Amino acid sequence: MIDEITQDARTRMGKSVEALKTEMSKIRTGRAHPSLLEHITVEYYGSEVPLNQVANINVEDARTLVVTPWEKPMVSKVEKAILESDLGLNPAVAGTVMRIPMPPLTEERRRDLIKVVRSEAEGAKVAIRNIRRDAMNDFKELLKDKEISEDEERRAGEAIQKLTDQYVAKVDEVLATKEKDLMEI
Repeated sequence: MIDEITQDARTRMGKSVEALKTEMSKIRTGRAHPSLLEHITVEYYGSEVPLNQVANINVEDARTLVVTPWEKPMVSKVEKAILESDLGLNPAVAGTVMRIPMPPLTEERRRDLIKVVRSEAEGAKVAIRNIRRDAMNDFKELLKDKEISEDEERRAGEAIQKLTDQYVAKVDEVLATKEKDLMEI
């Protein structure tokens, strides 16, 4: 029973770290990457769909993305969605092809992005601590139902705390890597 709770906590903490990595990949450094546009949705025949389902997204060079909608009428909708996104990008439309130059990051923008990255990391740490709390509550329930002894509950709590510390350290690693990426010019 204790092992099942611990394994569940380990799995959920791992998913929290993976979700953080996914979120971090969306925050741009100075380089162009198709994942920057993944979270943008476009109105397509009455429903909101991700940009990568209505257009092809490629990297032309280190600082330019090329977006090619599959249908000609979608060009203006895709352009509008990119302009309205929180990324501050200005696509240049030429026929059905959109070139999106990545503006160099200013020092102020880098600092803003670092704040965003830190808040994302803090959110991941909170999620991991909530998972720890859930596991500890499960152990307390088992103790209350007399399915485990107090010693087993204490040992299981210590094991969950070690697990929590490991995953918080992984979040800190991801954060440090992204901050270093952002500060590179």
